[in-house]
Amino acid sequence: MANCITLYFLFLAILLTLNPFIMAQSETYVIHMDLSAMPTAFSSHQNWYLTTLASVSDSSSLGTASNRNSLSSSKIVYAYTNAIHGFSASLSSSELEVIKNSPGYLSSTKDMTVKSDTTHTSQFLGLNSNSGVWPKSDYGKDVIVGLVDTGIWPESKSYTDNGMTEVPSRWKGECESGTQFNSSLCNKKLIGARYFNKGLIATNPNITILMNSARDTDGHGTHTSSTAAGSHVESVSYFGYAPGAATGMAPKAHVAMYKALWDEGTMLSDILAAIDQAIEDGVDILSLSLGIDGRALYDDPVAIATFAAMEKGIFVSTSAGNEGPDGQTLHNGTPWVLTVAAGTVDREFIGTLTLGNGVSVTGLSLYPGNSSSSESSIVFLKTCLEEKELEKNANKIAICYDTNGSISDQLYNVRNSKVAGGVFITNYTDLEFYLQSEFPAVFLNFEDGDKVLEYIKNSHSPKARLEFQVTHLGTKPAPKVASYSSRGPSQSCPFILKPDLMAPGALILASWPQKSPATKINSGELFSNFNIISGTSMSCPHAAGVASLLKGAHPKWSPAAIRSAMMTTADALDNTQRPIRDIGRNNNAASPLAMGAGHINPNKALDPGLIYDITSQDYINLLCALDFTSQQIKAITRSSAYSCSNPSLDLNYPSFIGYFNYNSSKSDPKRIQEFQRTVTNVGDGMSVYTAKLTSMDEYKVSVAPDKLVFKEKYEKQSYKLRIEGPLLVDNYLVYGSLSWVETSGKYVVKSPIVATTIGVDPL
Repeated sequence: MANCITLYFLFLAILLTLNPFIMAQSETYVIHMDLSAMPTAFSSHQNWYLTTLASVSDSSSLGTASNRNSLSSSKIVYAYTNAIHGFSASLSSSELEVIKNSPGYLSSTKDMTVKSDTTHTSQFLGLNSNSGVWPKSDYGKDVIVGLVDTGIWPESKSYTDNGMTEVPSRWKGECESGTQFNSSLCNKKLIGARYFNKGLIATNPNITILMNSARDTDGHGTHTSSTAAGSHVESVSYFGYAPGAATGMAPKAHVAMYKALWDEGTMLSDILAAIDQAIEDGVDILSLSLGIDGRALYDDPVAIATFAAMEKGIFVSTSAGNEGPDGQTLHNGTPWVLTVAAGTVDREFIGTLTLGNGVSVTGLSLYPGNSSSSESSIVFLKTCLEEKELEKNANKIAICYDTNGSISDQLYNVRNSKVAGGVFITNYTDLEFYLQSEFPAVFLNFEDGDKVLEYIKNSHSPKARLEFQVTHLGTKPAPKVASYSSRGPSQSCPFILKPDLMAPGALILASWPQKSPATKINSGELFSNFNIISGTSMSCPHAAGVASLLKGAHPKWSPAAIRSAMMTTADALDNTQRPIRDIGRNNNAASPLAMGAGHINPNKALDPGLIYDITSQDYINLLCALDFTSQQIKAITRSSAYSCSNPSLDLNYPSFIGYFNYNSSKSDPKRIQEFQRTVTNVGDGMSVYTAKLTSMDEYKVSVAPDKLVFKEKYEKQSYKLRIEGPLLVDNYLVYGSLSWVETSGKYVVKSPIVATTIGVDPL
């Protein structure tokens, strides 16, 4: 056998020497391989790929096996272990032809040169340097993004000011000195840093503030601010996961941090003071990844402060909350802010289990520790709920099978045992918060899990090894609504459909304080300049960054106009062109109470065609219709000079929600609900739009007029939407949409419609 191999490589050397094209310039190709064709002699598919590559090494490098392996290792760019079986490698055209004749070869694709961005989320959202909102807004140039959060780590490369313009002359903010923080740490990117804890100290007079400055010791504020407007940073990752370049949504926008969330506690008064100061300093955008539950608008400091921000023309992005998937869990359901739900992106993090027979299976994992090249014994422990069985099998890889939703208990037991690692076979789809395990762990589906169990069953001494730190892009379907994302309707103002839209919030990579642990494993804490975390706290700054881009491209647009553009152009379909799914609802189609108008699409929002604009007085008319007392309205408007001459619950919002009774009579006024809307033409001068309605089961929906004719830009046209409910309602929630379609098809202005029997009384 050895002689045959030697003769093969000798023959190949002669062939390559005679081939005049072998020294041609190499290019990168993605090679798809048939894993079932892998000879059993190989211990892993990676070794198979390396050997396949060794067979095409040019004549100058042929010789010892170690030389061939070294060259094949240098040629391989990436070994894939999830959606495709195969690898990417740098090959000449002749080398590619040799690969095509190799056993197991399926197909090849020439690699396309793309620029890695953010945690990949900017790329997922379609942001690029060639067209769309990035070049149109010059990446958010001169826009000031303020964040009320846990502070900032100014030394992070996300706040370098290379290529930044000078601080806008309108800026009134400061860079306050404090513990381990001085004003010299600010620059043209980080232009303001303040901190607020007087309310916290007043509540706890004997408290000791360990980091009494705007410096971030938690990580949350550094993560959100770099997501919204971080500078471009090359070659980042989270312990090898999500490798690439990181950039915020608006990389040329300026950042101002207002620290009001502390390790020692958080007070509403401090948050109110922070927003108040941000308004004074002159921010254009406010990102608030925080919220307060169970408070009426007039008793919510965030709602009150953001009303003032809106009046000053400041766009406010807020998080929907992380209390899903139950309904009516939303906070920040305030009419004058953007309320952002959280969704997934088209990226998976992978761990590989390579069995002793050479077969490899892949599953989800974000274990940050080092991969082990050594094999361990593996043992099937059924549900892994018997602690004694785990004790007996210390230093082995435990295989656990989940059929009854006990995955959480299984993880707890394995984590507290002394096994070498855990492999969890489950059909549970909501694994996001389990992936960052403290011990080596991989989550397999039933199909791959059965391969593992079959191997164990037929092996006298089953062994395997675990490997980690693989990232796969292009996952489908994506996005999905994250299960934890809070759902509407809004309790503080149920007459406005909330949330407004969704943005990336699941497993987001962004900047992190160097001295704060990014995670921990059994051996101790781990530190990283970038971290992966999840929540609507992450989706909120994505939307704030996109709003910054729109503000840069359309500086005269009101906050309501920017929000309208983002909502009416949001995507209701995922990357398989099917309705976006909801993880919290068994992957069924997501309703507007989970995702609002859909998933944010920055480039479409740049040119929406029509917008639904709203003035301060419109919001006051809504407050008047909510039957607030004059004192309560004053608490929000901060003035007695307001008029309630035209109260109306029907705000000029780019969405619709109607409440109906289960049983009604023909004379029941609540059986028919009408909505008046006015749209402004911000697209082409002369244009005609035709209404397109989706069916809504037993509800009858109509629009009058069903055609809007605009003669010039900025002209306004009005229409009425009418929803008629049945005498007996079968479904508690029915939804559809209204789209205004421009004649040429250039613009489609879409609004979600919800009809529900959910009873919500305003707080």
